[in-house]
Amino acid sequence: MSVLSVVSDLTIPFLLAVILLHGLWKGVPVFDAFCEGAKEGLGVSFRILPSLVGLMTAIGMFSASGALDVLTSALDPLTSALRLPREVVPLALLRPVSGSGSMALFQKLLADLGPDSLGGRIASVMMGSAETTFYTIAIYFGVTSVRDTRHTVLAGLVADIVGFAASAAAVRMLFA
Repeated sequence: MSVLSVVSDLTIPFLLAVILLHGLWKGVPVFDAFCEGAKEGLGVSFRILPSLVGLMTAIGMFSASGALDVLTSALDPLTSALRLPREVVPLALLRPVSGSGSMALFQKLLADLGPDSLGGRIASVMMGSAETTFYTIAIYFGVTSVRDTRHTVLAGLVADIVGFAASAAAVRMLFA
């Protein structure tokens, strides 16, 4: 077993012990604070549940209706300019909306194309270089009760598009 492996295995238990000992040293009732935090977390879960249900329903309807395929075809000139392979475009469209939906699509892409194909490699990098923008906005703004997202959506989507284009460029540069 290497030193790095041991350090990796012990990092989380070490951090938990440090937090526990620090709380005890400061005189904080650690278990009571933990229970209060868990109670607050459950309240947050119930407040954001309607947003999550609506988001998941919309994703399911969008995919099942065939609209994802129509949108993929409509965006072909743009995605060709970004040099995104046609087979990864549905992933690029779904990634900003749903982590679980994009993960399912990603697994299907790897099964169909193979992990060492150009599309498989680009999809792999895309999964790590983009955020589930709408999901994150729904969660964070739902928890904080913010109604005016202002420029958040546009900034998040621009970052996603840059991430997708950079994914394709990096894979082509490194594996060409």
